[in-house]
Amino acid sequence: MSSGLLLIFAIATGQSVSSNYLAQPLLDMIRGQFGITTSLAGLIITVAQVGYVIGLILLLPLGDLLDRRLLVTSMALVMVAGMILAAASPTIAPLLVAVGIVGVASVVAQILVPFAAGLALPSEKGRVVGGVTAGLLVGILVARTFSGAIAELAGWRTVYAVAASLMLIQALLLRAKLPQSRENVDLSYLQLLRSVFHFARVERVLRRRTLYGFLAFGSFSVLWTTLAFLLAGPDFDYGEFVIGLFGLAGAAGAATAVFVGRLIDQGWTRGITGFSASLLLFGFGLLWLGRTSVGVLLVGIVLLDAGWQGLHVTNQSCIFRLRPEQRSRLNAFYMTGSFLGAAFGSAASAVVYDKSGWAGVCVLGGLLSLAAVSVWIADTSALHAQRTMGTTVPEKDPPGGD
Repeated sequence: MSSGLLLIFAIATGQSVSSNYLAQPLLDMIRGQFGITTSLAGLIITVAQVGYVIGLILLLPLGDLLDRRLLVTSMALVMVAGMILAAASPTIAPLLVAVGIVGVASVVAQILVPFAAGLALPSEKGRVVGGVTAGLLVGILVARTFSGAIAELAGWRTVYAVAASLMLIQALLLRAKLPQSRENVDLSYLQLLRSVFHFARVERVLRRRTLYGFLAFGSFSVLWTTLAFLLAGPDFDYGEFVIGLFGLAGAAGAATAVFVGRLIDQGWTRGITGFSASLLLFGFGLLWLGRTSVGVLLVGIVLLDAGWQGLHVTNQSCIFRLRPEQRSRLNAFYMTGSFLGAAFGSAASAVVYDKSGWAGVCVLGGLLSLAAVSVWIADTSALHAQRTMGTTVPEKDPPGGD
């Protein structure tokens, strides 16, 4: 994998997934313009996440069946259409439809990750997955800064108009630069979908890593769905541009993805899993303490994003080593479970914020993070007991793992 091609994959992945997060710093502005409740405004994020899950189930497995270059460029054009509809939406209803369309098509980011992994040598898969995932994570986090800045200058509709233009350019670049790539799979579309659940039944590592993904993405979504409401509230009273800048705090942890990828290639999978889950928990503790202190709040954001990124890169690096020729389908199951967690986190946190404020949000995120730590402790204890008894360990992460 050349550095230039890796950079193209990273930028394309980040730009694709960022389109699903443009609304987060805009929620308070959209709520005011349409005269809707906080819970209804939070539904914008939930619909985007549910759309993403639908795309993961129905479209992502196609990465093992069709030419991936054709697939990613076609889906990029669908995103362009969805963002144009969002920019023109007169009420909340068509806006929800638009973000749903964008959510479905933005799974192109998850086709690009296994696409890149398939082009990498075995000894560099962790580095490549980490590099592409770093682009994905930067895209998610910088999207908020981009969105907030444009909205402050020209309104939230301009955000989607500019994003549509950039995505069109990206589609043309992908068509020109990516190589053709297609697996030799002799399956119908329905057989392809059924095989996803077959892999989930027979691969324990895939199920366990999907559980980690559900909890990590849920925690991440709890923070970023409600942060705009806290920052726009009486304790801070920030505008959309400043709210968007908080995405840069999360982006500061994006280097975690590249660093983690290299450690995974050296076999540190289990330790990284526990450390990353612990960062999520500590992050929510600081977020609660930072409800009136911007400095503490920023440290909490960095810790939480670093923990989420560490878990995500570790999870994908493990599952991509299970069945190299079926990466898209393995990723479909993993990402579906992860974004169900994200959808749960966004919906639940908006309701909790309405009823219990920021303290309730931090409790919700802390419980999800504690669950991830508990799963890791249980797995580690079981592994230690089995090694002590001299029995064969039933779950072993793929080569380069534990």
